[in-house]
Amino acid sequence: MAKLTLPLTNTQVSNAKPRDKEYSLADGKGLALRIKTNGTRLWIFNYSRPYTKKRANMSFGVYPELTLAEARKERDKSNSLLAQNIDPKQHRDEKIGLQAFAHENTLLRVAEQWHKVKMSKVSVDHAQDIWRSLELHLFPSLGKVPIHKITAPNTINALRPLAAKGSLETVKRQCQRINEIMVYAVNSGLIPVNPLAGIKESFSVPQKKHQPTIKPEELPELMRRLSRANIKLTTRCLIEWELHTMVRPSEAAGAKWDEIDMDKCLWDIPAERMKKRRAHSVPLSPQMLALLDVMSPVSKHREHIFPSDRNPKVSINKQTANMALRRMGYEGKLVAHGLRSLASTVLNEQQFSPDVVEAALAHVDQNGTRGDYNNAVYIEPRRKMMCWWSDYIESAAHGNLGLARTSKKILKYRRQG
Repeated sequence: MAKLTLPLTNTQVSNAKPRDKEYSLADGKGLALRIKTNGTRLWIFNYSRPYTKKRANMSFGVYPELTLAEARKERDKSNSLLAQNIDPKQHRDEKIGLQAFAHENTLLRVAEQWHKVKMSKVSVDHAQDIWRSLELHLFPSLGKVPIHKITAPNTINALRPLAAKGSLETVKRQCQRINEIMVYAVNSGLIPVNPLAGIKESFSVPQKKHQPTIKPEELPELMRRLSRANIKLTTRCLIEWELHTMVRPSEAAGAKWDEIDMDKCLWDIPAERMKKRRAHSVPLSPQMLALLDVMSPVSKHREHIFPSDRNPKVSINKQTANMALRRMGYEGKLVAHGLRSLASTVLNEQQFSPDVVEAALAHVDQNGTRGDYNNAVYIEPRRKMMCWWSDYIESAAHGNLGLARTSKKILKYRRQG
């Protein structure tokens, strides 16, 4: 007959004293109190490992920090796991490891990993803008929070100050970006589900705001102000270059001489500099070539067509054109990006093919194959359209000596001579 083990009492446990040798007091069902020679009292669970049936010990903790009642609860949990053929020590170690892993993976750390992937899909400037916005609006309050503890309530609370200021468009973008990070975390196995899928519904929908622009009939006035503005030559060339080429401000500011193919009269912008990471080619009109002729003595010996005034080794700031336009009296009325809208309005009114206009604006077609086809096949139609657009601008600048117009004559004489 098996020896019956009587459960321990609290008095027996509290009165257990050290001896010359380590010994144990059994409580039954695998639980025992081990008393070491230095007086330390440990709760030990002895069990047979599933499948192998090898004996193993598992420590629950030290008495009196872990009471007899608490030790028995831990023993019962372990026996319950053994009934399911789960090794309790291995289960605990895996759980502790997962918790440690989860706490190491803060929102900031996961966002850094996500951002590396995001950078392969957007332009360098856009990637930098995304990261700066996260640093400004989300990381101060949520950056150190483990990703598994990011919840809808704490994220909404972090964004409420932005919403209170009326920055609803910024709130919308932050909701989109943190959702992308959480989806990345789900796909990486860091969290089971994305708890932030519906947080945008907690905020008012921002009214759609188009970039400030001017009407076609206001273009002559713009050219007049531009010709008389107290701005540097490089800045004026940059604004005219943006107007003629219809590219985004960052793409224009970062233009490099090695991207220009004079033989084919093309400006080939590499994918990494484009917003949607798709290479874009701009057919160069005579007026655009004239602007390059103006900039040649200024920067042809450098990398960038429009170098920074303070540090010519880098490009001019993409906000330079906007700052100049504000000084010219266009604050709230026109931004550099609005020049693209102006071009689109005029070209569509002139009934140029919408596909050709969209290709010129580098708007990405949702159908990737069709988008690549448009960008390649529409080069010649776009060349005709761009030349028409440059002539239109020159006509609007009549009497105001636009740089492209004046330099076009110089370029003509040089080539004839």
